[in-house]
Amino acid sequence: MNTANTTDTTSATNATNATNAANTANTANTAEKPDHEISDGRDCVGSASNPVPATEAGVASVRLRGVARAAGRPTAVAVVAAAVGLILLALPPVASAQGYPARPIRMVIPYTPGGYTDTMGRTLGEALVKPLGQPIVYDNKPGANSLIGADMVAKAAPDGYTIGTVIAAHSVNPSLYQKMPFDAIRDFAPITVISLAPVILVANNNAPFSTVAELVAYAKANPGKLSYGSSGTGAAAHLSMEYFNSVTGTKMTHIPYKGTAPALTDLIGGQIQLMFDVVSSMGQQVKAGKIKAIAIASDRRMAAVAQVPTFIESGVPGFVSSSWAMLLAPAATPPAIVDRLSGESRKALSAPTMQTKFEEMGVIPVGNTPAEAMTFLRQEVEKWGKVVREANVKLDQ
Repeated sequence: MNTANTTDTTSATNATNATNAANTANTANTAEKPDHEISDGRDCVGSASNPVPATEAGVASVRLRGVARAAGRPTAVAVVAAAVGLILLALPPVASAQGYPARPIRMVIPYTPGGYTDTMGRTLGEALVKPLGQPIVYDNKPGANSLIGADMVAKAAPDGYTIGTVIAAHSVNPSLYQKMPFDAIRDFAPITVISLAPVILVANNNAPFSTVAELVAYAKANPGKLSYGSSGTGAAAHLSMEYFNSVTGTKMTHIPYKGTAPALTDLIGGQIQLMFDVVSSMGQQVKAGKIKAIAIASDRRMAAVAQVPTFIESGVPGFVSSSWAMLLAPAATPPAIVDRLSGESRKALSAPTMQTKFEEMGVIPVGNTPAEAMTFLRQEVEKWGKVVREANVKLDQ
């Protein structure tokens, strides 16, 4: 772009002027008796009695020998101050919320189009276009249980022009993978939790239980006999059942599938007896009478399946398990930009039309502050780490 070229040319010219100014100072002072070089752990310029740190304002350190003291001539400090001013002009501007955004924003989605993550990212993104005044470009980067896309966000320039949408797998991966290309907490600046997608426990119609109490009693009387499916090892559906086993003292056999659809087919056919998944995947099958719902892992009933009780209602205190979607940015993104994105996101998610839209999808709109989102992320990493360790979940790498 012409703007970029102009900026580069200006920066180069200013840097050259700065160098020439410093060289002029050195040349003018070669006949003078030099003072001692100043160094106190930082590079400085000035005299021994009045050192001036040259590293302030992010300026590269400068050492000046042969400081002129001749009367009527510019002091070395004045000359270097002028050079520093030119250098500062050559530096790129620090990103801030003022004037942001000035160009399109890229949203990285670490899954294929059409799924929960993609739907949440695009739904919120569409609502942000008008208040931000810039388009959002969606970049689906699936693979490695979201590691590929999330790594792109972590390593992107922290200027607010690259953000990402992640789900619960982001908090599980640190416990599943021995080596991570980033830190799931420290390398990101959470913007807001977009939504929660409570999972629902469903069973084959011929299973000898229809309530949580009946399931727990049967599972304890027949340890390991019941089999449950999931969309894959380490998925929310898998870990939700491991979480249920840990809090109820039950033991069931995990059968991982390559996606929800084949697991659901076997559930309907009776090859497995149980499975967890999000309401959007299971709700229609429950309503059609092809499978039966046991309970939903939310703190309240969901409108999409209003007849299904929560686990809390069913005698399992505090049992809440959801997938979730979060908007985040690279860790060093200026707080003012993070706050701007969070504020606009919260406004969008609180709109009545958005609330209705999310409820119809079987998800709960959230919209919280960056600090609240960070607290939530830390809690999720800790919670799922405990589940993975206690269940000894292993992921083939």
